[in-house]
Amino acid sequence: MNILVTLVLNSVMLTGAMAVTSDTPTDTKVRTQMLVTTQWLADHLKDKDVVVLCVAGSPGFYSEGHIPGAHWLNLADIVTKRGDVPNELPSVEQLTKVFRKAGVTAHSHVILYGDDYNLLAARAYYTLDYLDIGARVSLLDGGLNKWKNEVRPLTKEEPNVAATAENGFTPHINQRILMDTGNIKDWTASTQATRALLLDARPAGEYSGERHSADVHKLGHIPGAQSLYWQELLVSRENPVLLPPEELRKKFEAAGAAPDKGIITYCRSGMQSSFDYFVAKYLGYNARMYDGSFIEWSNEDLPSETSK
Repeated sequence: MNILVTLVLNSVMLTGAMAVTSDTPTDTKVRTQMLVTTQWLADHLKDKDVVVLCVAGSPGFYSEGHIPGAHWLNLADIVTKRGDVPNELPSVEQLTKVFRKAGVTAHSHVILYGDDYNLLAARAYYTLDYLDIGARVSLLDGGLNKWKNEVRPLTKEEPNVAATAENGFTPHINQRILMDTGNIKDWTASTQATRALLLDARPAGEYSGERHSADVHKLGHIPGAQSLYWQELLVSRENPVLLPPEELRKKFEAAGAAPDKGIITYCRSGMQSSFDYFVAKYLGYNARMYDGSFIEWSNEDLPSETSK
């Protein structure tokens, strides 16, 4: 408990203090370990250290049939609302308790899949990366859609897990991946030769200002941001696997990504941007995320721009 309290206090002290600093050059090698196929998971389901988490906002997605051995991870347990800003990171203590209860240990290889074409799984990945165990976490490519399409086994049985401090893990906050409003204000005030690319993961119509994002009173996007809608990174809704790495990289480069630039993602409330964040890391970019996103930016009455 003392360790967790110390980590929380350190987090509070560090939040907002990190400036937009120069990133080391991007390693253009794809981080292949971040993605596993359905065949890989079928072959490794019974491995001792494999922990499969089904991330969903309601129990029905899980209870109607899930991958054997998977635990339900309720989205509400890994996000919180602060003021008018939803989907913020809860305390480190809360997150640690949730993932320990789900069976994550110091030795686990965590496999994530989830609702909304793996969008919720990507948010869980960001959360685990914030806890500094992202190196041992992978997304199931295509998620439950692909698993079902291949007529692989499903179950309604819930696995048992012993949630104790002994089989848990100790978090170490990866503070550098979390950007706050102050950091983004610094970014907007920098020159055009900025050292980071700001990516808006919302649909093009919300980015351009053709329509409002839900519960956001401003139109458009953060000045200087580029658009990369997260669903454009999938083959299709019917087959929601990631595009091949070379096609993904072309999309990021078309938005302005380069080896000497870091990437900061944002969206409406930090959900869609989690997917852009995951893919950016998968491609080897130095990625960060503005968790408060456009809701927080708009609530503080900061400038926006449109491209209608």
